[in-house]
Amino acid sequence: MDLLCVGLNHRTAPVDVREKLCFSREELREALPALRSGAFSECVLVSTCNRTEAYAVSPSGEPRPERLRDFLVDFKGARQAARPGHFYALRSGEAAKHLFELASGLDSMVLGDVQILGQVKDAFSLAAELSTSGLLLNRLFQTAFHVGKRSRAETGIGEGAVSVSFAAAELAAKIFERLDQKRVLLIGAGETGELTGRHLAGRGVRDLLITNRTRGKAEEVAGKLGGTAVDFDALHTHLRRADIVISSVSAPDYVLRAEDVRRAMGERERDRGPLFLIDIGVPRNIDPLADEVGNVFLHDIDALQRIVDQNLDKRTREAAKVRTIVEEELAAFTRWHLSLAAGPTIRELTELFEEIRRSEVEKHAGRFGERDRELLDVVTRRVLGRILHAPITGLKNGGNGTDEETLAKISAVRTLFGLDRGGER
Repeated sequence: MDLLCVGLNHRTAPVDVREKLCFSREELREALPALRSGAFSECVLVSTCNRTEAYAVSPSGEPRPERLRDFLVDFKGARQAARPGHFYALRSGEAAKHLFELASGLDSMVLGDVQILGQVKDAFSLAAELSTSGLLLNRLFQTAFHVGKRSRAETGIGEGAVSVSFAAAELAAKIFERLDQKRVLLIGAGETGELTGRHLAGRGVRDLLITNRTRGKAEEVAGKLGGTAVDFDALHTHLRRADIVISSVSAPDYVLRAEDVRRAMGERERDRGPLFLIDIGVPRNIDPLADEVGNVFLHDIDALQRIVDQNLDKRTREAAKVRTIVEEELAAFTRWHLSLAAGPTIRELTELFEEIRRSEVEKHAGRFGERDRELLDVVTRRVLGRILHAPITGLKNGGNGTDEETLAKISAVRTLFGLDRGGER
């Protein structure tokens, strides 16, 4: 029995190859049973925009990576695009370590990515639903989820904005204590604008106005984010009613000039408070002189990038702590895997029962004479031997079942008698 991981990702394959190996959920539903019915007893497929990885268990002998690789390529009809050099193949402990690093955010395109753990969970849930995962992969993926949870709870690997759009939303949250009570005007409904709006909505913004030169695009994004599309020509009207303005458009000149901001502030309600402008555009969308207007505070993309760089530095420093967690959990998983061999389990089970027998004999030894105590010791040893004879024989012989059935039986014994709890017994 052996664990194998074969895949490609953003480090090994260009996007035009990755997209051809990307599996939809419907394709995964078809591919998993087909892979399971082949040379592998268990399998899970993880497929995102940045990677496609197959985790599989061979019931006997050493699994062949090329068989798993060929399955992925042929299923997607990507023989012309994908080359052997685009793939990596990892076995046993290295495969487990790779999954743990993935779940913890160490192996993400963006260090500490919080989304990848959810994607791994979705991949495993589908495999469990289709019954293509089994004893080994169940334990492996549950451990990976634990690694991801520990990494986020015990380190700062996922803290801080590491994209400009996220940094803009994070800055807005720092500026105002209650974003749900503030009006945000988003200028630009492109990819960056939409992503920024999504981050803002996630931070509690309810009053989100979206404007774009193309009204239809503003309405499309507003529909996705639960915002309100407003006319670009009425920008000045909405400017004086906004608390935060975030601009992300491609334009040869300023969208907001200093005089526009000054006029809006003059027409603004007195108790409206300060106006915060966040300029994500390149070239800049907002006249830098707007920062000189009273009660107006302007942050440009360079300021946001500094936030991103600082957060990336923090995450990089936290990575060492995460690697320690990965190594700890990998050691525990390896011990569990090795314990599935019958020998260690038989030894630990015998030691457990002997410890109980000896403890009980010593507890009641004072009630017997010396000769009776010797007899008590002999009798209890014989009773113990007869009790353990059948289960030990079954574990040694495997019960004439498959490897998977034998391992499941060993795992059940270890669980029932608490052999994996060590000192907790």
